Amino acid sequence: MSERLAKFMARSGVCSRRQAEEFIRQGRVTVNGDVVDSPAFNVEGDEKILLDGEKLPQKEKVRLWLYHKPVGLVTTHRDEKGRPTVFDNLPEGLPRVISVGRLDLNSEGLLLLTNDGELSRRLELPSNGWIRRYRVRVHGTVDIKKLQALQNGTVVDGVAYGAVRAEIDSRNGSNTWLTVTLAEGKNREIRKVMKSVGLEVSRLIRLSYGPFQLGSLRRGEVREVPAKVLREQLGSKFEL
Repeated sequence: MSERLAKFMARSGVCSRRQAEEFIRQGRVTVNGDVVDSPAFNVEGDEKILLDGEKLPQKEKVRLWLYHKPVGLVTTHRDEKGRPTVFDNLPEGLPRVISVGRLDLNSEGLLLLTNDGELSRRLELPSNGWIRRYRVRVHGTVDIKKLQALQNGTVVDGVAYGAVRAEIDSRNGSNTWLTVTLAEGKNREIRKVMKSVGLEVSRLIRLSYGPFQLGSLRRGEVREVPAKVLREQLGSKFEL
């Protein structure tokens, strides 16, 4: 079966689908010796496909890992400020991986990693409706009615956010632990939404992403999702 060239490149693990489309437009990709300039070009997979004159990595089976991201790492391959990155601190032996979404510098917990750019893109789509669950410590006076109102969505600084469900777990003085669930996860969404109701986030831990759980994974530890589990959770939906 044929597929779009950009998708094929992403599935090789060399780049994301979006990056592949840009490389193609720049004339950096050839198929059987001919420069291709349209991301809509289809390939069967047995062609000689080169990026900047180099063969693509051999297409591997789709793999997914759970990673317990510590505080203090940025989720990017290169940081212009020279800060330590997730990818500089992964255990040895992993192939080149791409993150599924991000956790900011001061957030911790579950981060999904994959060797497949197309899978990463698909798992991030809000239309999947996958719930992200967090344990969040906030400082300030909690107004129950304001928290409950977040379930109807809210607008902060002109940005519309979807439903956010926040439930109180425990209180200690002016600090409160919440369990927060949402299905979209825009940039720093929880911090911004909590600030809009008068609360400052002092700790944020992602516990789950869809069916995948942080569980007992230790900080900095990586655990691969078994192929059988991956097929059960994603096979029919993502055509692995």
